[in-house]
Formats: sequence, C-alpha cells, structure tokens
Amino acid sequence: MRKRTTVLAAVITACALALAACSGGAHGTGGSAAATATDPAGVSGDITVLTHKTDLAADGTLARYAAEFNKIYPNVHVKFEPVVDYEGDVKIRLNSSDYGDVLMIPASVPVADYPKFFAPLGTPADLDQKYRFIDHGTYSGQVYGIAINGNATGMVYNKTVWQQAGVTSWPTTPDQFLADLQAIKTKTQATPLYTVYHEGWPMTAWQSYLGELSCDPKASDDLATDAAPWGPGKELNQIDTMLYNVVHNQLTEKDPTTTAWDAAKSGMGSGKIGTLALASWAVSQMQLAAKTAGADPASIGFMPYPTQVGGHFCSVVSPDYMEAVSIHSQHKAAARAWVDWFVDKCTYAQDQGLLPTLKTGAMPPELAAYQSAGVQFIELAQNANTQISTIDNDSEIGLQKPDYRQHIVDLARGAAGGSLDGYFADLDKKWAAAVKTAAGS
Repeated sequence: MRKRTTVLAAVITACALALAACSGGAHGTGGSAAATATDPAGVSGDITVLTHKTDLAADGTLARYAAEFNKIYPNVHVKFEPVVDYEGDVKIRLNSSDYGDVLMIPASVPVADYPKFFAPLGTPADLDQKYRFIDHGTYSGQVYGIAINGNATGMVYNKTVWQQAGVTSWPTTPDQFLADLQAIKTKTQATPLYTVYHEGWPMTAWQSYLGELSCDPKASDDLATDAAPWGPGKELNQIDTMLYNVVHNQLTEKDPTTTAWDAAKSGMGSGKIGTLALASWAVSQMQLAAKTAGADPASIGFMPYPTQVGGHFCSVVSPDYMEAVSIHSQHKAAARAWVDWFVDKCTYAQDQGLLPTLKTGAMPPELAAYQSAGVQFIELAQNANTQISTIDNDSEIGLQKPDYRQHIVDLARGAAGGSLDGYFADLDKKWAAAVKTAAGS
C-alpha cells in the first residue's frame, strides 16, 4: 500500500472546498475522552476503529494487536473497518455521526474544526510530556489527535549495491553523494537512484528535506517572509540543484516517464536499484520486497540527506495520521483506551520501522542506527503553516505537489526548455509576489 505521508499536506489544498460541507455538517454530542481509567477491567464496550492500513487488516496484523490489547482490556471488543479511499470516504462520512469510535483524522479537516468532530483528549501541557507531535493535534488549548507514529526523513538504500560500488559510509556532501552514485553506475548493474517520477507523489519527498541542510526548526516558517527562497546557497536551491545534478549526470533511470511504484519496490528489494528518496516509512516495504525477491531484508538501509552541520546530520521528523476519538462515540473510555494503548504499548511503530510517538518508545533498527551515528532529529515549527499555504497557493508553485520537481527532472534530462537558474528565478519571482500580497492582506 502506498503510504504517502509527504502528500498529506497537498491533500489539504485539494479538499479545501469540499470540506465546506463537513464544516457545517455533523456537530458533536459533547463529552471528552478522558485518560484511561486506573482499572482496565472496568472499561467496556464495542468500538469500531477506522483504518487506512488495509494491508495490515488483511494480513491479520491488526487482529493480533487487538488480541494483545484485550489482555489488558478484556471487556473492550475492537472491530476494524479498513477504508481504501480513506481521505475521500471518511471526509464524506464526517457529515454524519457514523465515522467509527476511533479514526485517523483526514488531512483535509481544518484544525479549527476538530472540536466539531472529535472528543478532547487532554491539554498540550500534559500530553506533550509523553508524546511527540502534540502541537499538530491541538486547537484552542485542547488536544484532539495523537499521532499513530512519526516519520524521519532520509533516503532508503540497498546496502549490498552500495558496498559493491565500494561505498561503505554515508556521504556527507552533495558532491560525495554524486560521486557515490557514479560509482554505483560504473561498478554495478543497478540504477543508482530511481526517481519514481511517473507516479508523481514520490517527487514530493524532496520537499521534506527542507530544514535538514541547516538543522533549523524555523526553516519552513522562514519561507513566509523570504522573497527569494531559491536564491544561491539557500536550502531549496541546494535541494533542487542536487536533484537536477543527479538526473543531468544520468544517474537515474533512462526514462522517468515509465517509472512505477511496484518497480521501485521490486528493484530495491532485488538489488536493481541503489537509492530511493523516501522517508523512513518506506524501509519496511523495501525490506518486504527484499524478502520476496529472496534477498536479505537487512540489505535495506536508511541514510540521512548528504549534508552535515557542525559535524552531524539532521533528520526532520513529522507525524503520520493523528488518531482521534469520535465525539459521537458511545464508548469514549473504551475508544480512549485503544488510542492510549496503541501509542504506548503496541509494537506497530517498531514492526513497521517507524518513529514511535511515545518519546520513550524503542526505536526500530534503522532509526536506532541513526541515533547511534549521532543524527539529530528536529521538528519544524508550525507557526506559519497557514500563511505559507496561502503564499504557495497564490504563487501556483505547489511545494507539496509533484509538478514542480517533475519539471526540474525534465529540465535536467532535456525534456523541457530553459535552464535551472532561469527556473529558480521564475520561482523566486512568483514567490516574492505572493509574499508581498500576503503581507499586505
């Protein structure tokens, strides 16, 4: 299943008009989902959990988690409802009172509308001590969603391919990264880096590197006042230049218009692909692909973006879906028990190679390797998100959309006219005009 965490922000824009109906739709019946009672045996009720993880529902993984949950909460019966088109279907269901007891908050729901649909879970001051990403689920002094897991940014790579090319350590600069990819091209039969251009959404992963080159939590917020974010030396310039150079130096697939997600997985797993620019969520999928290909899943690794600050790498971490309790649930205590157990006790994050929401949670092997290597996790500030979204929409650039970086690939391979510097100048012009408009509104 395609787990497109980096695309969630783009969905907000696409669904903004459609959410007007939701905003005026079902209003809650009230009541909070207080923290789990001290006596688990006293918590009871049947609850329905809506899930986007259709694969884990089909293979019995979620059922196994529920069995573990019932060892602590024997009087709560959990039913999972897998939803294939999660964003589209659940958004519509929010117009009614029928959207389960526990659900992942659709990305298209404005934070200001959380109280209309979800029960408060507590205050940020209390929950932030225990969990990551609490600010993402908070509105007006109350927390309405807790992330089911987080993701760290970096690149998935096939260790065997890189070792065959004679590379045994992570590159620390873009130039070294390019040299390592060239070694893969020269010494192996593998494609050094596979763009997955044709699918579109994987290209948005490059935006997630913003903040890693500077190790600055304000890197995203600063875009709201920067009239030239593609100027020489700035992060977007450096990120996009590296993408351009990888393609221009013919270190990617021959024809990006024929790339496919299934081919990315099978190629990475079998050693036909060396590198994918994807976040940590993709590691477990590539390990499964390696196992399917008869290769060692441990051959799949995860490396940070090739830039260091002060002698160390940085990796931006961000939340996946936020889990919430429906304000219409008749069994809020049971629903809250599931939410708490899932982020506190469930091994989901470790099993899937994901960043645990619980701050004291054990890291999966690849992220433990990050920690051992001194990679610093940073969370980007969220203060200017709404303003940046407005500027991005007005500029018609689409930072979280594939078109913008697909054009860079096209420039690099000669499928589009113009130069990279010319494109940067055009992007800066559009962004500057939108920043000026936003400042005057």
